[in-house]
Amino acid sequence: MSEKVTIIDVNEDNLEQHPPRCFLNPKNEGYQIKASWLKKRFSEGMKIKLLYLEAKNKLNGFIEYVPGENAWRAVDAPGHMFIHCIWISPNKFKSKGYGSLLVQECIKDAKNAKMNGVAAVTSEGPFMAGKDLFLANRFASVSSESPSYELMVHSFKKGPAPKFRDWLGQLKKYKGLNIIYSNQCPWVARSLPELQKIAQDKGLELKTRELKTPKQAQNAPSPYAVFNIVYNSKLLVDHYISATRFKNIIKKELKA
Repeated sequence: MSEKVTIIDVNEDNLEQHPPRCFLNPKNEGYQIKASWLKKRFSEGMKIKLLYLEAKNKLNGFIEYVPGENAWRAVDAPGHMFIHCIWISPNKFKSKGYGSLLVQECIKDAKNAKMNGVAAVTSEGPFMAGKDLFLANRFASVSSESPSYELMVHSFKKGPAPKFRDWLGQLKKYKGLNIIYSNQCPWVARSLPELQKIAQDKGLELKTRELKTPKQAQNAPSPYAVFNIVYNSKLLVDHYISATRFKNIIKKELKA
């Protein structure tokens, strides 16, 4: 780790000076929606920390976490800090310890709050962190769900272990073509209108539901409660997708 690192604790007062861009310019509509979402979450104990490599003078890392009671994932994690998102960019800075620095920031905050541990959901799919980073920071898998979801936990003291909620039971409630999403990810703002227009052009009824509270997100039809496409109780997609990918999916699944 040769670069000098600065980690900024973001809150409502300095959000404009240190925006968690997620690869978006702060002038982008998606970023503005994300910023509005964040301002509501700070009162729920959400933490945002940004990692800057000063020689580069730009954002190179990000972590978002919240007390488990307010997690925006289909989990029960009371008494634990829950990590929503973490990334390091560009790729040349990965596997150099910067991700672990951010994970350790979360662990430190959880210990200071006298919590039982830290939890996160990982996946081999896109848009979710893999489990190797967490294994390197003394996390262990306490539960797994098909196809590749893992609930990873770093425990400090004894107590009830976090667990997945019954997202498969929630999945059964959705009939027809549905998009269930939250404004946690700024890229949803761009993806959603595109997919709605495609469905409309093909004469498909597309029902959308925004998850607006942690409780709603914890009852999402997948462990990753950011963006889900469901057709007749089948989870087709658990992350936002391109217009081309959506067209291919509805052609295959709906024959449309």
